[in-house]
This record gives sequence, C-alpha cells and structure tokens, in this order.
Amino acid sequence: MFVEDEFVIRRLRASRVSISLLVAFVAFAASVVMTFGLVTTVYAEESQQKVEQLAGLVRPNDVNSGSLLFPAKEPGFFVEAPRLKTDVQMDVSGPIARVKVTQRFQNPSKGWVEGTYVFPLPENSAVDVLKMQIGERFIEGQIKPRQEAREIYEQAKAEGKKAALLEQQRSNIFTNQVANIGPGETIVVQIEYQQAVHQSGGEFSLRFPMVVAPRYNPAPIVQTVEFNNGAGFAVPTDPVENREKIEAPVLDPRENAKINPVALTVNLKAGFPLGDVKSSFHDVDIKQDGDQSRTISITGESVPADKDFELTWKAAPGKTPSAGLFREVINGKTYLLAFVTPPATPDTSSPTAKREVVFVIDNSGSMSGPSIAQAKESLALAISKLNPDDRFNVIRFDDTMTDYFNGLVAASPDNREKAIAYVRGLTADGGTEMLPALQDALRNQGPVANGALRQVVFLTDGAIGNEQQLFGEISQNRGEARVFTVGIGSAPNSYFMTKAAEMGRGTFTQIGSAEQVATRMGELFAKLQNPAMTDITATFEGIKAKDITPNPMPDLYTGEPVVLTAELPEEKPAGKLQIIGKTGIQPWRVDVDIANAADGQGISKLWARRKIDDLEARAYEREDRASLDRDIETVALAHHLVSRVTSLVAVDVTPSRPAGEPVGSAKLPLNLPDGWDFEKVFGEEAPAPTSPPDHAMATPRQEFAQLAASRMAAAPTAKAAGLIAQKPASVKLPQTATRADEQIVRGIVMLFAALIAASGFAIWRRRVRGVFAGDRQ
Repeated sequence: MFVEDEFVIRRLRASRVSISLLVAFVAFAASVVMTFGLVTTVYAEESQQKVEQLAGLVRPNDVNSGSLLFPAKEPGFFVEAPRLKTDVQMDVSGPIARVKVTQRFQNPSKGWVEGTYVFPLPENSAVDVLKMQIGERFIEGQIKPRQEAREIYEQAKAEGKKAALLEQQRSNIFTNQVANIGPGETIVVQIEYQQAVHQSGGEFSLRFPMVVAPRYNPAPIVQTVEFNNGAGFAVPTDPVENREKIEAPVLDPRENAKINPVALTVNLKAGFPLGDVKSSFHDVDIKQDGDQSRTISITGESVPADKDFELTWKAAPGKTPSAGLFREVINGKTYLLAFVTPPATPDTSSPTAKREVVFVIDNSGSMSGPSIAQAKESLALAISKLNPDDRFNVIRFDDTMTDYFNGLVAASPDNREKAIAYVRGLTADGGTEMLPALQDALRNQGPVANGALRQVVFLTDGAIGNEQQLFGEISQNRGEARVFTVGIGSAPNSYFMTKAAEMGRGTFTQIGSAEQVATRMGELFAKLQNPAMTDITATFEGIKAKDITPNPMPDLYTGEPVVLTAELPEEKPAGKLQIIGKTGIQPWRVDVDIANAADGQGISKLWARRKIDDLEARAYEREDRASLDRDIETVALAHHLVSRVTSLVAVDVTPSRPAGEPVGSAKLPLNLPDGWDFEKVFGEEAPAPTSPPDHAMATPRQEFAQLAASRMAAAPTAKAAGLIAQKPASVKLPQTATRADEQIVRGIVMLFAALIAASGFAIWRRRVRGVFAGDRQ
C-alpha cells in the first residue's frame, strides 16, 4: 500500500510541476502580449503625433466633400489639390487684342501647398506680364533667363515665400507654378498678353483656348542618336521636349463633375462698322455700343474649361477694310503693323493646274466621338470635289497606318466612290503615330507629274507631343508639295497645325463643330483650287528697315491678307512700304505711305514675338543650338517676353510659411476636352506605371497606358481617369499586423485563464492531500 501511495505522490508532484510551468507560461505570454499591446499603443500615439505634424497632407477618410487628391511622399497620405477659377478679359482694338487672364488658386486644405497648372494660350500670344496679388498688394513678375528664373523660384519656395513662375513649354502650352499657398488661402495671379486678330475671307476672328488636350508622346527610340560628346558614345534622344511638363492629370467625365470654371468678356472695338458678331461654340450675351463696338460675355457666370472659345465678326456690307497700317514708337524706334488683302481676281492667263492631293486622316483614340465624325464628313466632301483629271490617295493612321491606294490614282468616279466608302467606315481607336503617315505622304507618292500641283491635306486634332520631329520631316522632305492642315475638334493643337502649314507653304483651317464643316471646307476648297500668291517681298522706299517679320513672307491663298510687322530705327520715318508678289505669272504690287499710319499699342510685342518665331523656324538651319538660344534670349529679354528660354517670376519678399511647416505639391487636374471619349484615349483600366527597357520603344497603346497611369490620382481603386472621384474613395491606411487594442484584450484574457487554472489546481491539490490523510489514518 505504501509503495502505491509513493507512486501516486510522485505522479502528483510531476503534475504539479507541469501545471505550475503551464500557468507560469500562460502568465508570461499574457504579460508579453499586454506589453506588446501597450508598446504598440505608444507607437501608434507617436505615429499619430507624426501625422499631426504633416499639416499639409490628408488621408482620403479625412475629406468630407469632393476633393482632388494626389499622392504625397509620405506613404498613405495625399495632397489636396488647389482649386482654380479663371477670369478672361479680351480688349480688341482694330487688328490687335490685349488679353488679361486672372487665375485664382484656392487652397482648401489645412496645410501649405504648391500648385502647378498646365494651361494653353494662343500660339501667337506675346506674354509679357505676370502679377501676383497678395491681399491688396500686387507683385510684378520679372523676366529672367529660364534657368535663373527657376532657381529664384525654388529658393523662394524653400524660404517659405510666396512665389509664382510662368514658363513656356510650347508656343501654346504654359505652366504656372504658385508656391506656399497657406491653409484656406487664395492667391491671385494675373497674366497678360498681346495677340494679332486673325483675318481670312473678310472674316475676323479671335480664339481663346481653355484646355490642354492629352498629348500622345512617343517613347525615345534608339535609332535616333547624337554623337556630340566626342567620347564615341551616344544616348537615345527624346522626341518629346519637356515631356513631364506638358502632361497633367485628366478627370474622367464619367465619374467627375467638370472643374476649372472660366468667365470671359470681350470688349470689341473693330475700327469699322460691324455686321455679324458670333460665338462659334459658347452661348454669349452681346451688347451694342455704337456701330463699331460690342461687348460680348459668356452666358451665365462661367463655363468649364473644356473647349476653345472662338469669336468671329464681319464688317457691315461694303465696309470690309482691304488694308491697314498702325505704328508704335518705343525707345526711339518705330514699330509697324501692316495688312493688305490682295484682290481676289483669279489669274485667267494660265490654265488650271492639275492637282495631286494626298489626304491624311487621323483616326486615333483622341479623335473618337464628334471629332472623327467631323473629319470623315470633311474628307468625304473634299474627295467629292476632285476633278476627273486630278489624282489622289487616302492615308489613315492611329498606332498603325494604311495607304489605301498604295500611291496616287486617277480621281475617277469609281475611285472616289471607293475612297469615300472607305473613309466613312473608319473608327477611332489607338495611339497617334503621326510621323510614319506624314513620311508616307511626303516620300512615297512618286514624283510630281509635269505641270501638276502636289498638295497634302492633313486632318487631325494634333494631339501629339513630338511636334519638332514632324516639323523636321516637313522641312526636309516636303519637296514640291504644299501641306494644308485641318484642325478637328474642341481643343486642337493649333501650334502644330499653324506651324506645319507655314513650313509646308500651305494654310490652316479649323473645324470645331459639325456646323462648320461645309463652310470651312468650302473655304479650303477655294484655296486648293486657286493659285497662291507667291514670291511676296516687302521693302521700304527711302527707309532702312532693321527687321521685317515674318521672314520669309508666306504664300497667300484666296481671301488671305499679307500681314507683317517691322522695326524701324527712327521715331518719325517718312517713305513708303512696298509689297510685291505674283499670282501665276501675273505681278501684283501695292504701295503704302507710312505717314498715314495710325497709332497703335503693343505692336513692338507682336514684332518681337514674330521675330522669335522666325528664329525658331530656322533652327534646322543652325548647328549651334546655344547661339540660337542666345539670339532668342536677347529679343525676349529686351521686350519682356516669355519664350522657350525666358520666364517670368514673381516673389514676395516676406516669408509666409512658418519654418518647419511642410509644403505639398500637386498638378491641377484638367477636364477632358469636350466630345472626347476617355476610354478611347486612356483605356478602361490604367495599369501600374511601367518603364520600357533601356533602348526599347513602348508600343503606342502602352505609351497611352503609361500616360494614363502617370495621371492617376491617389485613390487605389481609381481607373486611368480616377484622378479623383467626386467623393474620395475609402482607403485603408497601413497598420501593424495586429491591432494594439486586440493585443491588450487577449493578454487580459490569458492572465485571467492562468489565474483560474492556478486556483483550480490549488483546490484539487488540497482534496488529494485530504484523501491520502484519511487513508493513512
């Protein structure tokens, strides 16, 4: 019996040790869990303190109203984009317009931000004023070389000073950066520019672009390299200048309300009795003030910035001016602006030339919707107007290309019918690989027939970023062909269209709605069918002109005036301006007495802008790029103009952002141009940004996808458009693997379980001892 008792006692002692160890382990684990939970809580509190220090950043769950968010450098946080409202005042005096653009940047967040706005201006605008308003004070911008202006701006930004920087990325694309906008604060920036009124066929017009359309930017290609370092190595050249500067976030109209409201007023003083005054794309209110003046305002308080504004006006019957001469005297020099419209009498002494017309139509994704319908209707109409003895071809392109007839064919009824049917069947999709189509049109159509006139008619929205590549192709391979551009859609790239036509010795036609197709194409047919006035030169009799622009003078077509500016080295020059040219073999000449010039304002700015354009146009003739840039810089600085190499910068002398306060940065998002199909341009979903391998070229579809991805806003569920939803998406922020409060609760439960186990073991042990004591007795 004793042996059995000893055995049981040993087993009990072993069980007691095991249970004690188990209880101790549970208690230890519980303490570890609770300690970890407490540490996590402390860490979370420290993290929260860090979050509170990120005053300029927000989390999507913190935003209650519709906001535009962009990723910050701090993971899980975002910058709330500034909001923008624009007011435009256009004062037209005769052939000159002075325009003031007021941009109001509002910071809706609780932190300090920097806003960058990519916006368009007319390609011929002479931008000379930048003002930044802070309270009641206006700070004037100073013109500086581009790099110096950038350094001044960045230093002011770092020092907490309010600053604004206006840079030109293209002749029609500018960026405005505003630094250190305080919480809830509004900064007002004013930009002013001078512009010449456009004239054609007795109609005067003025256009104000409101949105930069998304550009198709081909990736760098290894085939184009420059060995200019003397080391025997070369790197791929980028066909898209300032690629990152011309890209901006674009809102998906399917998920977002339109933004960036614009209010616009035109004070029109034509200088002659007015007839029809019309707005092509917007509803307007027109007030009359005499027979020569009108005040035109966009109906309502504002409109979203999603399409160009165009105003046209004509003289009263019989009152259309055929010539004009204006002058401005500055710093002892006289600047002249002259226009003369040659008589529209056709040259009947020469037989009508046979034409060889190569039609090129853009059917890429950006042309979807109304644009492709307008382009197809315009092209079908043009093909139907061909004469039987003409020859023609049709080339279409997106990210691929088709040469329909594989060369020029006779414009027989059968061929025209086939071509029209082919055109009407086109759909818009894919990227905008324009260069191969242009090369095919200029290089692969065979030699020009004896006595024939070769014409290339390009129908596109021009939504590309590699303009310089295309200009080079036209300049080097145009041969005897003339290039005519037809701008299609609500926000075409007028810089590309105008310059391509100018370099191609053709003309530019703009079609922004279906209602304009018949009229504008009719004007183009008249220009295609009538000989151009060529060999135009301008000289001054009795005066030595320092410089006349444009140089060389472009060819003219029916209804187009000769328009020139000149710089004369005298305050009161006397003599005559003589303009000569010829239509076919018929000479034409006009003499204008300079003494009869009327006073004008801003003419020196227009001359300088055209002088810079002339220098840029001859860039292909100059190997020394640095010398070209110096020449442009000299003209721009002398006339206080923004250019490719000069910028305007305004800095407040007093710091406003407290030291140590962070500043977030965001590009202001843009509307998709009116009528564009977001999915056709960016795709249904935007993949994660990827970079092509070194020396590899992304496919056109990949390029658009990369562009879309680069424009995505913060929300993880956003699509390519999802630059932001009208209401911010719910985003789960990074957390620890297990929540701290859960850790603490688990620790308490485990401790409680350990106490129960220990108490139970103690009671059981007493009972066992009592049993053994009774047996022994």
